Amino acid sequence: MTSRRNVEDAVLDAARACVEAFGIRRTTLTDVARRAGVSRPTVYRRWPDVTALVADLLTRELLALLDRADDTGGAAGDGAGSGGAAAARTARERLTAQAEGLMREALRHPLFTRIIDHEPETMAVYAFQRLGTSQFAALDLLRSGIEDGQADGSVRPGDTEGMARIVLLSVQSLMTSRRLTEDVLDEDALVAEARRLLDGYLAPEEGR
Repeated sequence: MTSRRNVEDAVLDAARACVEAFGIRRTTLTDVARRAGVSRPTVYRRWPDVTALVADLLTRELLALLDRADDTGGAAGDGAGSGGAAAARTARERLTAQAEGLMREALRHPLFTRIIDHEPETMAVYAFQRLGTSQFAALDLLRSGIEDGQADGSVRPGDTEGMARIVLLSVQSLMTSRRLTEDVLDEDALVAEARRLLDGYLAPEEGR
């Protein structure tokens, strides 16, 4: 018997395929149900409309990116993220490497690029009005990294919650506004500048 979790994943997988192919405005719950191989009532019982479905889809995809960033310590960004190499780095270095790895993955993610390029209003509520589930998860990761950095002396003293919010909003803004810099910065340059920005913000006074 198919579990509820498997059904939800199948529906979210189908929703991702539909949005990547057609966009949010042209995706219907009927399309998603058909692609997922489930009945329309199965989808409607869980999600009243496409907006709610896409919100859950974005949360799932962003949490997956955060999990990978947490596991690797940003290994994709700088080649250091396993074994003794990762352990030897300061908490600030690990934190900025995680942010770099997350940015690189998000900038290449088909779903996010489709939405940001063609239907950015979908993300507006999380940019201007309230934090979502994935943003709170990111804040947990950032807060922990900042606390570790303050403990080992690589991050300046300060309110960890406030600092985590600034880091989150800085990375989020740079990712969602990347089209405003692409004429002067390619992906590598943008990510490098973001890492310098975060490193300078977090560094103790004597480390600047």
